[in-house]
Amino acid sequence: MRWTKASACVVMPLCLSLLVACSKPQPTEAPVRAVRTMVLTDAGGVLEREFAADIRARHESRLGFRVGGKVVQRAVVLGQAVKAGQVLAQLDPQDLRLVQDAARAGVAAAEANAALSASNLKRFTELRAQGFISSAELERHETANRAAQASLQQARAQAGVQTNQANYSALVADAAGVITSVDLEPGQVVAAGQPVLTLAHDGARDAVFAVPEDMGAAVRALIGKPGALKVRRWGSADWAPVTLREMAAAADPVTRTYLAKADVGSDHFGLGQTATVMLNTTVRANGGLRVPLNALVEKDGHSAVWVLDGQSMTVKTVPVVTADISGNVILVTKGLNPGQEVVTAGVHVLTEGQKVRRYQPDAATPASAPASAASK
Repeated sequence: MRWTKASACVVMPLCLSLLVACSKPQPTEAPVRAVRTMVLTDAGGVLEREFAADIRARHESRLGFRVGGKVVQRAVVLGQAVKAGQVLAQLDPQDLRLVQDAARAGVAAAEANAALSASNLKRFTELRAQGFISSAELERHETANRAAQASLQQARAQAGVQTNQANYSALVADAAGVITSVDLEPGQVVAAGQPVLTLAHDGARDAVFAVPEDMGAAVRALIGKPGALKVRRWGSADWAPVTLREMAAAADPVTRTYLAKADVGSDHFGLGQTATVMLNTTVRANGGLRVPLNALVEKDGHSAVWVLDGQSMTVKTVPVVTADISGNVILVTKGLNPGQEVVTAGVHVLTEGQKVRRYQPDAATPASAPASAASK
């Protein structure tokens, strides 16, 4: 077979490509991953706790009629503002007025009987002075007069009670405020003392929230300390210092929480608003560091975090011991020290000793600058 120059030009590149294909492939380097980090600070065994609260009036009255009867009118609606002395509802007063009339008639009869007894006593006193009757007869008329006067006082008192009963057919607001619940309708028959309306009084208001049973002692120690708590309205970013005013002595048997009330004044919070109460409280551990929950990973059945070595820009896992959880923050009591930089995002794609770089949302920021901000 004759080789030509053209054939050699075709065969040589083919041989070179076969030699390259048979050579050992070069190892690929692991990618340098971008991770979010944070520098740890000492929490001193204290965590911020937040509780959902609602704004209520300091004083609420559950109003009811002092007499029973049939409701003929309801003059207020839910959420209506009322003034002191305003009529809220009305019972049918007919039976009460009849009883009042009977009591007035009894007073008139007692007055007539007392007047007659007084006249008789005067006349018999004159007869005794003239010697026409005995002392015993005079004493009998004196006793009858005293009984008649006592009956008159009794009739007048009874008439006063019946007059009050007739007036009780109108349910009147005892203070200015807002109607927060309505439990009666016209035509309904109610008993004396049955709560039918709730009136939230104008004035001071409280943020009412529930405290877990295990925090009872720590929160109770804050009662009366100005500014020990902070509160903000739902949808607002502004915190206002408040004072814990009172706390229930016993935990609720169902929820196992203590009912607590913080004084929020009367100017900036509306009745029924949702609010958030925040306080700083010690935890069961004596000390520790606050770490976001998403920084934790599981290794060999134990909790661990990725710690960044700022010199080599590599990561390694460090086993930790955890304690209390507050929201998305957990207290680490062993395994970490203040000043260490831990990975808070990207933890599930890392390997031991892997090269990483700090995530920088702004390209103008140098990549070697450590992440700011310790846990808040």
